[in-house]
Amino acid sequence: MLTIGELASYAGVTVRAVRHYHAKGLLPEPGRDHSGYRRYDAGAVIELIKIRTLAEAGVPLARVGELLRAGQEEFAAAVADIDRRLQEEIRQRRRHRERIARLASGDSLVLPPEVVEYLDRLRALGVDERIVQAERDGWIPLAAHSPERVPKWMARKREQLDDPQLVDFYLTLGQALDRADDDPRLVGLADELAAYITRMADERGEDYVDDIDIEPPLVKLMDTLAFATVPSARRLIELLKRRGWTGWTKLERVDPTPGATP
Repeated sequence: MLTIGELASYAGVTVRAVRHYHAKGLLPEPGRDHSGYRRYDAGAVIELIKIRTLAEAGVPLARVGELLRAGQEEFAAAVADIDRRLQEEIRQRRRHRERIARLASGDSLVLPPEVVEYLDRLRALGVDERIVQAERDGWIPLAAHSPERVPKWMARKREQLDDPQLVDFYLTLGQALDRADDDPRLVGLADELAAYITRMADERGEDYVDDIDIEPPLVKLMDTLAFATVPSARRLIELLKRRGWTGWTKLERVDPTPGATP
């Protein structure tokens, strides 16, 4: 016959846990000796180990009692169900660990891999980090809003980055970031960008240029993020509008201002 301390030790639990299982009705109260102390037999050790094993597996205590009273087939089915649930929890925890591990790489936590690859390519091309950050901040809400469209958008972005003229535009914009709104370099940049966009629209259609197709509030949010990071972008858009195009996140053709550089 075992004392409660010995029982707890053999089963690998605390005395407090044994008393808790008594209170929940999972472990029957044993008889007491002449001194009034509980005394347990070997069967209690086995029952307590079963309770501990089920509880550690995440089975609610309310169901532990049901399983202990279940027949062999019912118990086997319940254990199989618990095992499936545990496997799903393991998969979820593995995904959480992967996300936490990606914290060190920054962008990877909140952006799809293809967008991270695109941002890294901008950096490798020597694009100013402020422009890269503006792109990143825009892609975060866009990828969250329409994740299924990201692969198509990124394929187009990669294609565009193969055009040296667009890369040169990015590099020139980086050089103009710290210049005043009336700096002639911004005017020249607007000329280059308008010509580039017009050429793409003429060769591939305006749908190729304007394929974002998202709600105006989200467009406004993304434009605001870009203008906060790259203030000169707002002035650039004003100049661009005079040349027949408007918008940062969502490009649209408009009537050019008379007298503007074609």
